[in-house]
Amino acid sequence: MRALPALIALCCIAATPTPAQTRSEVEAAKNALDLKLYQATAQREAEIRKATAEAERAELLARLPLAESKALPGTVNTESFGAAGLVKAFDLAQDLATEVCAALPAGRTATIYDPVSTQGVVAARLVNDGLRHMGDDLARQNDELQKFIDLHAPQAPPVARTLSLVGLAVVPATIKSLADIAALFRTNAAVSSLGYGEDARAMFITSLAKTCPARIAGLGPGYLGEFDPAAHDKLMARVRAVVAQKSAYAGRVAIVQEMAASAKGEAKKDFTAVAAAAGAVIKAVDAFIESLQVGEASEKSPAYNAARYLAYGERTRGALVLDFNLRLEGMTIMKQNLFTGQHLRLSGVALLWYRLHETNGTLVAANSIRRISAPVTVDLRGAAAGSAFWDASPPGPTRP
Repeated sequence: MRALPALIALCCIAATPTPAQTRSEVEAAKNALDLKLYQATAQREAEIRKATAEAERAELLARLPLAESKALPGTVNTESFGAAGLVKAFDLAQDLATEVCAALPAGRTATIYDPVSTQGVVAARLVNDGLRHMGDDLARQNDELQKFIDLHAPQAPPVARTLSLVGLAVVPATIKSLADIAALFRTNAAVSSLGYGEDARAMFITSLAKTCPARIAGLGPGYLGEFDPAAHDKLMARVRAVVAQKSAYAGRVAIVQEMAASAKGEAKKDFTAVAAAAGAVIKAVDAFIESLQVGEASEKSPAYNAARYLAYGERTRGALVLDFNLRLEGMTIMKQNLFTGQHLRLSGVALLWYRLHETNGTLVAANSIRRISAPVTVDLRGAAAGSAFWDASPPGPTRP
């Protein structure tokens, strides 16, 4: 029993830490706590620095202009990108005109095919032929009617009278068909606009005329030769000839009407039939002359249009017919940078396919041409393009 207290006391003495051991453990725990605090502080400071850098970068970007490179779609519609891209398309059109002029056969001229001009020339020739045939028919009918007047006596052979009646009865339908020719000028003929626009087509035709003016006999629409009095005088002479023949014919018709008024029986029927047929001829001629609207100088007047297109048809007689399709596109590339500024690059694309025909439709030549111009850089500060670009297009060679 005495040994138990001694053992307990001994264990208590062994379990009690020494001062050195207690200081070491406290320092270790403190170091571990300090390490954890340091690590948490360092991570927090890193997060703060990262957030601060991102905020500063976002603020800087917000102050800078956007940098982008975007190619605008090529088109000849100046509303899309202005006239800048058309500059290169203009140069390409002049290059194509030079090549087409070089392809024309030596010693031959060419006219530009245009549906409206073609229809006008054909209609004008029909009107001119109608006037000529009408004058010839009226001259013949004047002779027939005079023969009928000379043969109206009772002693005249009945066969001769019958032949004159038959000849007179056929004329009104013939002249009425000629009068319908004027309707050709009342149609609204138009060419549907293609993707590149009529302005580009007109510009290419003008480039052809500039490159080889002596080789192009007609440009199609536009001025056709209205100031040339030769075609107008020739057409008006035909109109006056028809009017004179009609006046003489009307005098003979009046004689036949008087004969019908004084005749009786079968003779009265014959004279009345002849007078009615001749009166129908006069009405048909009057309707045709009136439809020409000779006294009106406007595009609504068939006579005015006929004179214009007759002059154009005479000028282009025997020339080759140039039929073509053209597509021109311009591309504008704008680049903007904070340090280098704004830069403009222009390029052009041209696609041309053409056919060269004789007037009877025989194919003489055909070709397809494509051109893509290398982009030219335009410094908007005004130096890189050079004076040749700003002042004028590259001059093309002129061929006879």
